Amino acid sequence: MLRHKLIMLLSLFAALALSACGQGNTPSVTKAVAKPAQTYNWKLVTTWPPNFPIFQEGVERFARDVKTMSNGRLNIKVYAGGELVPPLQAFDAVSQGTVEMSHGAAYYWAGKIPAGQFFTAVPFGLNAQGMNAWLYAGGGLELWRELYKPYNLVPFPMGNTGVQMGGWFNKKIDSIADLKGLKMRIPGLGGKVFAKAGGTPVLMAGGEIYTALDRGTIDATEWVGPFHDERLGLYRAAKYYYYPGWQEPGPVLELNVNAKAWASLSPDLQKAIENAAAASNGWMLAQFEAKNLEALAKLKNEHHVQVYPFPDDVIAELRKLSREVLEEEAAKDVDFKRIYEAYKTFAANNDSWNELSEAAYAKARKQ
Repeated sequence: MLRHKLIMLLSLFAALALSACGQGNTPSVTKAVAKPAQTYNWKLVTTWPPNFPIFQEGVERFARDVKTMSNGRLNIKVYAGGELVPPLQAFDAVSQGTVEMSHGAAYYWAGKIPAGQFFTAVPFGLNAQGMNAWLYAGGGLELWRELYKPYNLVPFPMGNTGVQMGGWFNKKIDSIADLKGLKMRIPGLGGKVFAKAGGTPVLMAGGEIYTALDRGTIDATEWVGPFHDERLGLYRAAKYYYYPGWQEPGPVLELNVNAKAWASLSPDLQKAIENAAAASNGWMLAQFEAKNLEALAKLKNEHHVQVYPFPDDVIAELRKLSREVLEEEAAKDVDFKRIYEAYKTFAANNDSWNELSEAAYAKARKQ
């Protein structure tokens, strides 16, 4: 009797189980359907002319690297200056969300953010190696991002020219008095120092420089270095080529990403941008180091350019004026002062180390 009741109960449980599974059908298995990975198509505008070597070339390289690292999930279309927005409106275009990214130099926006100039170049300041150390390991990048946060931007270092040349002049510079009255294309803090020395700084796009110098609209210009200066033909418009580039010892180029667009990305895509920007940062500097030395030999040997050092007393006066300009700007702007103090502290420590490392080694090589 008990055995019979047990069999009846087991049969009942089996029937209920079959009913729950679909009236005798095999149990259904709910399969998770993987959603296709989201694909992003972004626009990046630059401040450079189309096909501009190293600068525009480096940005195109960055876009390809991001596409490869993201397995095609983040595609970046690069537009040269003027193709989508005017070159000097790139910052605003990203800030307002018209495009997602831009590439340029922070001192182009000096009228909007004076303190931003620390993240391009400071006269007699850090060279490329020092700037990389400050930005990546010395707190500089955090300060930069704090400064740009109200503008809805996330900045990254992406390129450096290394120490630039002092510029092309239509007359010889024998003393600081020779700078007085000269009109020179020179941007950023260097331009303010030049003005303090009695000159007139002029800001103009690279495509306008040769014509302005050749026609006498300006008396002098700094551009980049031998590689770009030779390509622009500046040796045909002025015969005095000076060094060193006191005004831009290690100018950083910047990648800006719209903050909202950045937040929309998954961590792996953010990392792809970060790593590709760092790779392009190193690539651009290496290109300048290699190509400038080749171009300088060409300027000397083929174009018979005479290269002159600025006289020691001119350099000493420009260095003094640079300190005055920095102090004056710091007194006018709280962000400028805050970042200046941080920059100055790091630069002093960096100089102390360089005296025992880079500078000492350079001296040893010549002995």
